[in-house]
Amino acid sequence: MKFRFLLWLLGRLLAGASRTNAEFREQLVDRDLVFQLQTQDGKIARHFVVKDQRIRSAAGSVAHPAFSIAFRDSAYAFATLTAANKQLAFMQGIQNRDIQIQGNPALVIWFQGLTQLLGPRQKQAA
Repeated sequence: MKFRFLLWLLGRLLAGASRTNAEFREQLVDRDLVFQLQTQDGKIARHFVVKDQRIRSAAGSVAHPAFSIAFRDSAYAFATLTAANKQLAFMQGIQNRDIQIQGNPALVIWFQGLTQLLGPRQKQAA
């Protein structure tokens, strides 16, 4: 249940940033794709549609995403995505085969960079 909620929240954050954050929107230029995050058994999945510099999401999987990230199970996914050092947890998961990536790995790196822009924006000094 926590992973499902986290995916829903991620969808809301991505959609909001695609509407209001100029730096975030720059990363969406010329991107027209669908990607998904899920458990390896496919019981929990959410797909994200990137089109016209906007992101929307919906529950469930799609047939041919540009990339998908599948976690061993929902508890592992939640722990990885909320870890203090997410990059280390993600890399260890890939090495241990607890995380499987299908599709274009360059887009996975793009997505990870995109999530870095979701944090609180720093106010620029006047």
